[in-house]
Amino acid sequence: MESPTDGYDYIIIGAGSAGCTLANRLTENPSIKVLLLEAGGKDTNPWIHIPVGYVKTLDMPSLNWRFETEPEASTYNRSIPIPRGKVLGGSSSINGMVYVRGQPLDYDTWSQLGNRGWSYDSVLPYFKKSENYENSKSSWRGNDGPLITSEGSERNELLDAIMDAAEESGYPKNPDYNSGDQEGFGYFQVTQKKGRRWSTAKAFLEPALKRSNLRLEIKAHTLKISIEDKTAVGVVYQQSGKIKTIRAKKEVIVCAGAVQSPQILELSGIGDAKVLSDRGVKVLHELSGVGENYQDHYIVRQTWKIKKRITLNEQTKGLFLFKELLKYAVSQKGIMTFPGGILSGYVATRPEVSTPDIQYTIVHASFKDVKKRVFDNHPGMTIAPCQLRPESRGSIHIKSPDPFSAPAIKGNFLAEENDCRTIVDGMKIARKIVSAPALKAYADEEIEPGINVDSDEDWLDFARAKGNTVYHPVGTCKMGSDPMSVVDDRLRVHGLQALRVVDASIMPTLVSGNTNAPTIMIAEKAADMIKEDAKK
Repeated sequence: MESPTDGYDYIIIGAGSAGCTLANRLTENPSIKVLLLEAGGKDTNPWIHIPVGYVKTLDMPSLNWRFETEPEASTYNRSIPIPRGKVLGGSSSINGMVYVRGQPLDYDTWSQLGNRGWSYDSVLPYFKKSENYENSKSSWRGNDGPLITSEGSERNELLDAIMDAAEESGYPKNPDYNSGDQEGFGYFQVTQKKGRRWSTAKAFLEPALKRSNLRLEIKAHTLKISIEDKTAVGVVYQQSGKIKTIRAKKEVIVCAGAVQSPQILELSGIGDAKVLSDRGVKVLHELSGVGENYQDHYIVRQTWKIKKRITLNEQTKGLFLFKELLKYAVSQKGIMTFPGGILSGYVATRPEVSTPDIQYTIVHASFKDVKKRVFDNHPGMTIAPCQLRPESRGSIHIKSPDPFSAPAIKGNFLAEENDCRTIVDGMKIARKIVSAPALKAYADEEIEPGINVDSDEDWLDFARAKGNTVYHPVGTCKMGSDPMSVVDDRLRVHGLQALRVVDASIMPTLVSGNTNAPTIMIAEKAADMIKEDAKK
């Protein structure tokens, strides 16, 4: 196996959802040599692999960059957590394991914006290629890919009742929201294998590491991309206190995610000239869109007290918890396998909206402290709406030339009138569902925001004061041909040679759902494009 000082055909920055997938696919050709650089360490922490362990990893410094937004008036000057994986598998090793592709509308919109080859019909084969769906052989599902996806094995009486209540309220049940028709309520599909998290490190990277043409370097923090004559020629990174330089024969591929991909480009002198100059970075290639167009899903949690002791609030304590731990040890089943969201719901908030614009994340639990995952002392449930396609746009830019300093993340959430209207309507619909007959035997008292919140002004005030993101940052190196785009529709950085960005940052608009599955799809498609371009 080559040493890290040897030349490689491709250098991939970041071993997250995109980087692991890409490393696997490019090294399928034994003549191609790939170096994969990851700033984090190995995925050996046991909390990564026990599904419910995500409640720990979402705030664990050894596994998580623990970014935060800058305080902003639109969210009452709060710093909002933006967790990002700092470990092999990236955020797929710390996320809620929910598998959502989005809507056909999302990708058809990308195509309509001028991005050839990114329509739903064009990307569906790559979703199918990546996955091995255990519950169906439907024409829209994949059954031979490395990524194990399945319906969660556990059901709950209260969650079943919520689906019945939604149906009574006019919202149907949907057995497969990834079918191309997202509308309705159903249990989330998950990236798990036999009761354990199935990250991209497990699915894609581990098999690829058996190949002699892939080298992985961990705890290798990228400092910058080396640019010569408008061409990316290599990467400078720090490892064990030493600065190292490695050259790429073909391309450098940035897969560091929507927070750190624009950060790395700016540290390398690629970006808006004023931003770079103000931060003390020499401008090597002006590209105004780097770090702009930031989007994320903004979620607001509504909670209710429940009459029956059938929620996680009590099932994670005392004898209940002991029995569940024993159950998981024996069978890898039970509450220890629960993902970050258990029941999903997709609704259109008003008749003129042609496809769902709200996603509900629903759990039979409620929290005194969401950030610390401290449960309420009474049985509870949470129904949390987020607007699927926000119109507000923020930015992510470096604060200084220090590559170890976190960038400034400005979400600008709830800045647009339609975003405010949609999230308020989503909360109202949740209250309507809870008042349906099917939940009469279960729902006791609305805790947050409480029945005194009834006017649109009060609903919006609650959303601004209490909302967070669902950790779906995208868009900061967007794909397109307009002056603010960063990459073209083959993910090549505009105006430079041998440099691509392959991750969620290239999304021109946010997809209607969780972003891990689309990010893997992007990497699958990018791998084919890179192979095709190499032949040319």
